[in-house]
Amino acid sequence: MTPVIINGKRQNVDLPEDTPLLWALRDYLGLTGTKFGCGMALCGACTVHVDGQPVRSCITPISAVANKKVVTIEAIGVDKVGKVVQAAWVEVNVPQCGYCQAGQVMSATALLQRNPKPTDADIDDAMSGNICRCGTYARIREAIKQASSQQGATK
Repeated sequence: MTPVIINGKRQNVDLPEDTPLLWALRDYLGLTGTKFGCGMALCGACTVHVDGQPVRSCITPISAVANKKVVTIEAIGVDKVGKVVQAAWVEVNVPQCGYCQAGQVMSATALLQRNPKPTDADIDDAMSGNICRCGTYARIREAIKQASSQQGATK
């Protein structure tokens, strides 16, 4: 039994300790917003926050997050920065197919939480591990810049 705080709620996950966090979230807890993309931490579709840091849940064993705070796309809008990022994503019309977008939003939110005014190089660095097969990178960058400029208004 692994105790984890998921989206602010303490959960006891009764799975083998080597079960990837992704499958604990999706199959055990029913939080299907986090997507399976590659299973090797290369595409970013499975990105969640663990104690505020973006983490690839497909390669993170549930035992590694024992007693830690995990935030998924289902709850990122509770965070002030996450809410602004989600609003910018909608305003800029970022998603095309949408499959990668949960991971993109999670990575963008983590970036803006640690660096409210990122440069293009900062954005490239933070988002480089997130693949969008539809190629919406220009809209992703635009949404991050928009969220950056708007988040000061929410504080």
